[in-house]
Amino acid sequence: MIPKHLLHFFWDVNPDTFQPDAYPEYTIARILEVGDSDAVTWMKELFPEEAIKVVIRTDRRLTPRSANYWALIYQIPPQDVVALQ
Repeated sequence: MIPKHLLHFFWDVNPDTFQPDAYPEYTIARILEVGDSDAVTWMKELFPEEAIKVVIRTDRRLTPRSANYWALIYQIPPQDVVALQ
């Protein structure tokens, strides 16, 4: 379940039934794009670092600004990030 203080990041899902771990790519991408520091901490507790890196590399929903930021944080070369191509 999504913690109550993070529900506003998931405005388009039913909070009573949504299971973040069942949709890791969606959940990670949403936090990377619009999350705050509390949301990022929660995401890092829920998902392994490699899963987060996969989303940074492959998710086309990330804006170039977010993709660039997270690529820098996780030391992923820009040429390996789809959203930056």
